[in-house]
Amino acid sequence: MNNHKCSTLYQKLRGRTRILHCIYVVGFMDLFGVSMIIPLLSHHVKALGASPTVAGIVGSTYGVLQLFSSTIVGSWSDVVGRRQSLLTCLLLSAFGYALLGMSTSISLFVLSRIPVGLFKHSLSICRALLSDLVSEAERPLVMGHFNAASSVGFILGPVVGGYLTEHEGGFYTSAFACATIFLINAVSNGCSTESHAPAWADPDREVPRKRAFPPQPAWRQLSSVGSRIRMVASSDMWDLFLVRLLMAVAIMLYYSNFSLAMEERFSLKPKITGYLISYSSTLGALAGFLVGPVTQLYGNNMAALLLHSTLLTCLLISLYATAQGVWQVLLTSTFFAISTTVGRTSITDLELRRGAVRASGTLIGAGQSVTAMGRVLAPLLSGVTQEFSPCGPPSLGVLLALAAVGVLLVRIPKWNQTGQEKMATKIA
Repeated sequence: MNNHKCSTLYQKLRGRTRILHCIYVVGFMDLFGVSMIIPLLSHHVKALGASPTVAGIVGSTYGVLQLFSSTIVGSWSDVVGRRQSLLTCLLLSAFGYALLGMSTSISLFVLSRIPVGLFKHSLSICRALLSDLVSEAERPLVMGHFNAASSVGFILGPVVGGYLTEHEGGFYTSAFACATIFLINAVSNGCSTESHAPAWADPDREVPRKRAFPPQPAWRQLSSVGSRIRMVASSDMWDLFLVRLLMAVAIMLYYSNFSLAMEERFSLKPKITGYLISYSSTLGALAGFLVGPVTQLYGNNMAALLLHSTLLTCLLISLYATAQGVWQVLLTSTFFAISTTVGRTSITDLELRRGAVRASGTLIGAGQSVTAMGRVLAPLLSGVTQEFSPCGPPSLGVLLALAAVGVLLVRIPKWNQTGQEKMATKIA
């Protein structure tokens, strides 16, 4: 009997490991395909005859759509299930990139960005699926590995995209290649089967996913989505979302005019700056594998880890803003990639811990909406501050990061007090 239980447990663990690896591959291919296109978008829209102002407005379309759709799609994945929502997002994203590959006018270009802006939430759903499959203690390690796999795709994608653009019609080839990658991801989505019980289920009892997500009519699904969004909106998580927004804008201000600032401040050629960015991106990918050990070092105290990573990020942005030589920029880039990776993973984990386990898609989607808001604000703030100095954007980033540190210093003691009260209630 014991041998049978051990064998069943072993098969479950093997199945879960296989699903985790499949999700890592989905994350890698997702950002690999997207990063083939991102560096080429501004060049293509200008080649279609758009003025700089029109190009800027068109470029912001994606961020605005993501701002409103992230929470809704994340909540929808809680209602209908991860597999169905992930498959829908992958297929509609593939459709959007295929339209992009046929965009010979500005109007068609804008049209192609709409399905992508509304449904390019595959990474968020993958993170929600990971949170379903693993325990709370395992989550930072698994999330770190997923972020690392995705970052590797983001490093390799621009290389392939740049190679394809050297040939005639290279942009259209890259767009169709990206659409094909999303279609392949949709087909391979079958490996992330939902027949496995989520981590919050009884480990000794198989809980079919159909019971967790029973079929519902459309009107009931919309009602469930609305109730979950209201639950998150009315929850006492404004502090975490505020920290996420402040740090998202601060980090984007660091990167906003990096190439231009390197040229104006240190006379670096774009080629050398490109190597520096690639170096930082590579370290960011490798840092994903450090999240698990660092979390263990902190005794799984994610609040303290978030505070220290935010402090380190603030210090590094300050050093970059006041750097007197390229070696200082190289030093800050080295540790900046690590601190931001750890901070991003820790704040996501805190949001999931403080929210409802069964609403992980809604929580992750809400976090992505906050980040999308940062994408909308950062270019505007960067343009205004660059009028004063090339160091203007990172200098403002320092102030925003300091504000995030202040929020954490005030709120973390209250989080700990709330946690102790909940523990005392359980014991009683």
